[in-house]
Amino acid sequence: MKHPKRYDSTPEIRKRMSKVRLKNGKAETILAKRLWHEGYRYRRNYKKLPGSPDIALTTYRVAVFVDGEFWHGENWDERKAKLKHNREYWIEKIEENMARDKRVDGQLQEMGWTTVHFWEKQVLKHTDECLQIVLELLEKKNDQAL
Repeated sequence: MKHPKRYDSTPEIRKRMSKVRLKNGKAETILAKRLWHEGYRYRRNYKKLPGSPDIALTTYRVAVFVDGEFWHGENWDERKAKLKHNREYWIEKIEENMARDKRVDGQLQEMGWTTVHFWEKQVLKHTDECLQIVLELLEKKNDQAL
């Protein structure tokens, strides 16, 4: 039995969607390299943890996620109202992504990890501020360990 298509797409949409990267995006790479230059070592897309954090600082038990604005529902109520094409599909898809993000954060917290989420645009436009947030968290975690 053939599965019904969840949505119809044009060749242009398929081409655009094929460009979407799930890991090693520009923003997470920039943040990871900045952490490396600060002397912090980490795992990228660490599959041993729920949600495969973009950056996992295992020594400090800090998981950093760099979330795409569309895929993870930034300003979701406003953005949802503007959806025109395949509306039902995208609402279901993005709301499941948002629910999964909350589930993963809860699982990580139960395991003793601290999670940090940044929007992709936030990292690209304000890299220094994002880096500072992570560094302060790492210092705090280091002080607690002493």
